[in-house]
Amino acid sequence: MTAQKAPVPVPVLEAVGVTRHFDVSGTLGRTQVVRAVENANLTLHRGEIVALVGESGSGKTTLARLLALFHPVTDGEIRLEGNVVRPRTKAARAYHSSVQMIFQDPFGSLNSMRRVRHNIERALKLHGHAATSKAERRQQVLQLLEKVNLTPAEHFIDKLPHELSGGQRQRVVIARALAVRPSVLLGDEPISMLDVSIRLDMLNLLARLRDEDGLSLLYITHDIASARYLADRVCVMYAGQLVESGPTEEVIQHPKHPYTRLLLESSPDPERLMNPELGSAFDRTASPGEPPSLVNPPPGCRFHPRCPSARDECRQAFPGRTEFPSGQWTHCWLHGSEG
Repeated sequence: MTAQKAPVPVPVLEAVGVTRHFDVSGTLGRTQVVRAVENANLTLHRGEIVALVGESGSGKTTLARLLALFHPVTDGEIRLEGNVVRPRTKAARAYHSSVQMIFQDPFGSLNSMRRVRHNIERALKLHGHAATSKAERRQQVLQLLEKVNLTPAEHFIDKLPHELSGGQRQRVVIARALAVRPSVLLGDEPISMLDVSIRLDMLNLLARLRDEDGLSLLYITHDIASARYLADRVCVMYAGQLVESGPTEEVIQHPKHPYTRLLLESSPDPERLMNPELGSAFDRTASPGEPPSLVNPPPGCRFHPRCPSARDECRQAFPGRTEFPSGQWTHCWLHGSEG
């Protein structure tokens, strides 16, 4: 008797063939189309941390905003627990209770004229989780502040955002997101504006929330080192297209796409940093070139003008997906893609 395969769990959040184009006014009043995200497929399972990495302007934040329903998709679908959800529908309100975004700038995402208590209580009230009495609501806020390591919580509850450090403000933002009891957090460069000395504490906090509450996290970053520390899986994005994904260590140790190798080689080599006689930490980096315009992107694989291994087919068509036993996949003609 043939053993039955275990059913594949449904992703808690999924982008299926997601495309987003923006119309912008060009010269002489002509409308141009910015092809910000093209045919992106991304899955996030319960309790999983996925890092989305790439250069500035690669489309990472746009994809996150699509997943947060801030913009409608031009094509494709956003699914929560297997169900398609679209902005400005009845289902969208429940979606926002399940999917919360953490922005890069914590000061800009808080009401600067309101105290910490108000910023968090408002989220509780909007999503129907606020207690009826003022004393109980205060206790809810205190518990949320303690959960993000702002202790003693009584010291922070009545402060204004400008009275807090950058790291403390970001913890308030996370506490506010937790107030709606989400299953997914979308972190858009959540540590990039923080002092280096507290970035590790913030990463550990995010990992603890995953472990304790089963939260899923999409961690958007251009920092390969922090992605390696935090994420279970890495997705690499270039010029609006996802080009590689896989288990974090497999992608770091055995990158399949030339762009992933460029990202890794552009990261400082710790051994060279500690031993200057070995040369620059960036010596291995080839001439990196510039990312293409998303108004007139190159045909085929968008990386081919910068790729040292580009072939004729790279200039003609975007390669199909090639999968590997390691769990990695890539869109690259070097790996025998059939398009």
